[in-house]
Amino acid sequence: MKRTLPLLLLAGAAVALTACATLQRGPVGNRSVPQPAKPVDLTQYAGRWYEIGRYEAGFQRNCEGSTATYAMRDDGLISVVNTCRQDSLDGELRTAEGKAKIVEGSDNTKLKVSFFGPFYVGDYWVLDRADDYSWSIVGEPSGRYLWLLSRSPQPSPQVRETIMNRARDLGYDLSILRVTQQPQG
Repeated sequence: MKRTLPLLLLAGAAVALTACATLQRGPVGNRSVPQPAKPVDLTQYAGRWYEIGRYEAGFQRNCEGSTATYAMRDDGLISVVNTCRQDSLDGELRTAEGKAKIVEGSDNTKLKVSFFGPFYVGDYWVLDRADDYSWSIVGEPSGRYLWLLSRSPQPSPQVRETIMNRARDLGYDLSILRVTQQPQG
C-alpha cells in the first residue's frame, strides 16, 4: 500500500497534465505536416515578429496585436517573449516568457519551447521563411498549430498573399486560420 499510493498519485498527475494539454488542442489543419524547407540562421531569425494569422489555441484565445521576440542567450538557448493584447488592440497586455532549445541535426529549423518550466515542452518548427527573413511560417508535427509571421505588423498585400499561398502549398487548411489584428504602421 505504501508503494502503491505514490504510484497512483504520480499516474493521476500525469493523466491530469495530459488532459490539460488535450483541452487546448484545436482542430487538425494539416494531417501531413512537411519537414522544414530551409535552414535557419538564428541571428537573422532573432528579433521581433508580428503574427498575421494563426490557428486559434486556448493559450492565445482572443489575442490581438500578437508578437514574438527571439534572442540568443549566453547559455546557448533562445529567449522567447510572446505578447498580445486581450480582446482588442487596446486591451490588457499579456506576456509569456519562455526559452527554446534547438533540436540537434535540424539546421536550426526545429526547436523545443517551454513556457512552463520542464513540465510542458512544445515543438516549434520553422516550416518555411523568406530568403530575407521578412516572413516565416511556423507549425509543429500534429498540424493543430500554425503561425504566420511577418517582420511588419502590416505586410504588403503581395507579401501576405505569398505567405498564405505558401502555407496552403504546405498543406494547411486556411479556412480555419484566424487573422490577427495588428496596429497600423
